Amino acid sequence: MSPAPEPVAQVSVEQVDHPSHYHAASGIEVIDAISAWGLGFCLGNVVKYCARAGHKDPERALEDLRKARWYLSREILSRESEERERAAR
Repeated sequence: MSPAPEPVAQVSVEQVDHPSHYHAASGIEVIDAISAWGLGFCLGNVVKYCARAGHKDPERALEDLRKARWYLSREILSRESEERERAAR
């Protein structure tokens, strides 16, 4: 017989729907800005990681900025590839 699973920690709706590390004191949530600006996945992640850098975990701010840079580089490479494909037609 396998052991009983460990209880799942309760997460408040506030932590899921409105985490403090994803919106500024202005009350503008990052997800709303990403959606309003139509940024898509990569650029949305750039904004997300920049916005939370130093807020979710101050000791991992540099890691968040590196993630933002990674997603920005991926977006640039994708657009450069699309540009080359258009030029080749």
